[in-house]
Amino acid sequence: MTSQVASRSELSGYTVGVTSDRRRDELASLLEGRGARVVLAPALRIVPIADDAELKAATRACLETPPDVVLVTTGIGMRGWLEAAEGWGLSEPLRTVLSRAYLIARGPKARAAVRAAGLHDQWSPEGESYEEVVEHLRARGLTGRTVAMQLHGESQPEYTEALREAGARMIEVPVYRWAPPADPAPLHRLVDLITGRLVDAVTFTAAPAVTALLRAAGPAADPVLEALRTDVLVACAGPVTAAPLRRHGVPVVAPPRARLSALVRTIAGELPKRAVSLEVAGHNITLRGHAAIVNGELRPLAPAPMAVLRALASAPGRVLSRAALLHSLPRGADEHAVEMAVARLRAGLSIPGVVQTVVKRGYRLPA
Repeated sequence: MTSQVASRSELSGYTVGVTSDRRRDELASLLEGRGARVVLAPALRIVPIADDAELKAATRACLETPPDVVLVTTGIGMRGWLEAAEGWGLSEPLRTVLSRAYLIARGPKARAAVRAAGLHDQWSPEGESYEEVVEHLRARGLTGRTVAMQLHGESQPEYTEALREAGARMIEVPVYRWAPPADPAPLHRLVDLITGRLVDAVTFTAAPAVTALLRAAGPAADPVLEALRTDVLVACAGPVTAAPLRRHGVPVVAPPRARLSALVRTIAGELPKRAVSLEVAGHNITLRGHAAIVNGELRPLAPAPMAVLRALASAPGRVLSRAALLHSLPRGADEHAVEMAVARLRAGLSIPGVVQTVVKRGYRLPA
């Protein structure tokens, strides 16, 4: 029973931003089940191709010139392709073509969709990356061969060109595309929360969501990246999703397998490592994102008193002046705001003597 209670509280006091659209409720539920506060901010949404002429043309190209290799990049894309072919009366001919090709499933979801369709995949990259696929196919030889690539929401020119240069004839199969969120306000709010360090972690389940977040940030893109490099944990579903962040020098954590449950376990294992713990006036205080754990009891705090507590905890035992603490508060605050934040902090912690006033000098934690 004790372990079950602990697992539910692993993320208590932390705030996690979720940028995915599809399955966002499932991810949010898993995070909340471990105690996290969740901010939903879809960076993109998946929509069917408005005009399916391109997909139909690509499908006919596969039927007229059966590909030697078929790369299935996503489960949803594979299912969508077969469903579209069913509507055109081309399902059986397409299945026949796919069954005769060398089928590559880029990850477990793609593999599951392939097998659910009654097909068999011959190979899958261990790291789920396009680089591995290109290297594997080059080693097999591509001169004169036709490769059909089911696109992952958008074109992947760096990889299709690499395969063409190796001698392949490419058929790009566009099954769905990314579109901006119907309501951009939550994404812009997430940008503000990241730059203000008011979220502790951000999750990404698709690489294009990274680009969408930075595009939404506009002039604040550099401050967002700086926050992600330093104070805000970035958790990605897998190496493909993490790639654009790593190119920006952002450290990323990712589970060994692209599963939402594994992603949440990774976050739950990583965030508590960043907590600051102190012994103050005989009390144990641990600082989490928007809360302090005092002698094992969670005490949620508003941003201003939490910011003051973090500043005091960064210099335990030292006296910090009101002017020094003012730097931890939002711009426009004055020394009166510091006094108010200290008063709210004392009320929130509910322990006398933890935040001491040093007359005419400032405040300190007697750690």
